[in-house]
Amino acid sequence: MIDIHSHLLYSVDDGSKSIEESVGIIKKLSKIGITDIILTPHYINFSSYNSPKINNTIILQDLKIKLKQENIKVNLYLGNEIYIDEELIDLLEKGLISSLNDSKYLLIELPMSGIHESYYDIFLDLINMGYKVILAHPERYMSFQKDFNKIYELKDIGVLFQCNVGSILDDYGKHARKTIIRMLKEHLVSFLATDIHHDKKDYTFIENAKSKIKKYLTDEEINNLFENNARKILN
Repeated sequence: MIDIHSHLLYSVDDGSKSIEESVGIIKKLSKIGITDIILTPHYINFSSYNSPKINNTIILQDLKIKLKQENIKVNLYLGNEIYIDEELIDLLEKGLISSLNDSKYLLIELPMSGIHESYYDIFLDLINMGYKVILAHPERYMSFQKDFNKIYELKDIGVLFQCNVGSILDDYGKHARKTIIRMLKEHLVSFLATDIHHDKKDYTFIENAKSKIKKYLTDEEINNLFENNARKILN
């Protein structure tokens, strides 16, 4: 699996708090078949979660060195989970936030409850500039759970969707599970990712999710969501 959404860049957001915690989690993820991880710390403008790209790059290099010392064979890349903001394009141009692995792919999140009035126009502007917008965990947003047509509105302008593995396992409640199932059935999901923040008690969650998803997709389609589509970002 290639994981495009994780919070294992330590000490910058609500994810891992130390290099030891990050290394321990990545070691466990490697044992369940994750070979590549894009580290996507939150970037929320005007908040404490606003570690700039230059700082994140230094932390990433330290983490890579530690993995090499521990002989953990997982490739790491840098990105951000960017909270929607009217200044998003300016933040990109100033080099404060990261696309996924310096590609044209941007991982962007919306408010969990309520709605950001300008998100559609911001996405459209980014797409017209040549960026590929990936919306993080759409199945979790209350506004999309209540009005599924909002997902199709974004699909029609070229937005891609990354859903969380845990959503199919009820980690985020019945409404998120119901929404991801519909998205899978209607072939709206482009990527599945862990969105992992901290250590887990049970690392069978990937295989458990795949077994449930097999009810809706073929093996080839599942491989696309867990690896093949993400490979395009790395390449």
